[in-house]
Amino acid sequence: MFIELTDHLRCPGDHEEAYLVLLPDSVVQRSVQSGELGCPVCHRTLYVRDGILDTGDGPSPDDAEPSLDGGSVAALTGLGGPGGYLVLVGPIGGRWREVEDVLNGVSMVAVNGPASLKDARGLSVLRSARLPLKSSSMRGVVLSGRYGSDAAWVREAARVLLPGLRVVGEGAEPAPDVVDVVASAGGWWVATRRPGTVA
Repeated sequence: MFIELTDHLRCPGDHEEAYLVLLPDSVVQRSVQSGELGCPVCHRTLYVRDGILDTGDGPSPDDAEPSLDGGSVAALTGLGGPGGYLVLVGPIGGRWREVEDVLNGVSMVAVNGPASLKDARGLSVLRSARLPLKSSSMRGVVLSGRYGSDAAWVREAARVLLPGLRVVGEGAEPAPDVVDVVASAGGWWVATRRPGTVA
């Protein structure tokens, strides 16, 4: 897990948004390989093992095959220029290098991707029941597989997204309560966060 991502991590507990305090045991080339993250509000401890942050409540790994290649999905995000983070939820995480090739200089955060996914330069791997990320901090979110049709994950994606940027999802279009769908074709949709709906 990229050590700078720690600034954007938040406790996934059901309370007001709270930062996490990192106590690293091993850091190799700016990647935390093992350590603990503690929440000062609920005192929950999260663990990093083999470079992967696992909150302990995540779903089983998703090894399904995305219906679009990583390059096409990257293009749908509309990102231009380096910097910041793109969140890849579900099986599209397995194609992170294809996404990175298009979005050179944007760091990748893979959440609940394939079981084979490992920590690598340019990629942080997380496993969690929700996005343990700061609100309004990510440059884009891609919801692949079952996550694109899950209202709770759409809401989470909108929450962590910077205003004016895009959520890309696979599956049925989401309800217009949190996001505004701007395009939809071939089983994928592109949306922006609806102003005022997410704190």
